[in-house]
Amino acid sequence: MPADPALRDLVTRVGAFHITDEAMKRAQRAIEAALEKGEVDAGAQQTYHAAVRRYFESFDREARAHLRDVDRRLERSNQVVFNLTAERGVAVKRIEATQSVLSTLAGVEASAP
Repeated sequence: MPADPALRDLVTRVGAFHITDEAMKRAQRAIEAALEKGEVDAGAQQTYHAAVRRYFESFDREARAHLRDVDRRLERSNQVVFNLTAERGVAVKRIEATQSVLSTLAGVEASAP
């Protein structure tokens, strides 16, 4: 019986990943061999599906945790940028105020006898 095209697509998609987990590698090789021989039965499919689910659910959890970590770090860095921008605004206003005083002082000194 020919393999379901959806199964072939799944096997191709999974095969595109760099898989380091030995159990997933074995499952991938086994289903690829079964597809090549045209010997994919319900048991082989169920075994493969379980391996894919186990591997990719774990991979998904890891990726989501990493994304949360990156989002937290971005939030902190955005807060730092916001705070530095506010500090910069204060520094610019202080410079403008001191320059105004110094400019007025220069005018007063120039007109003094």
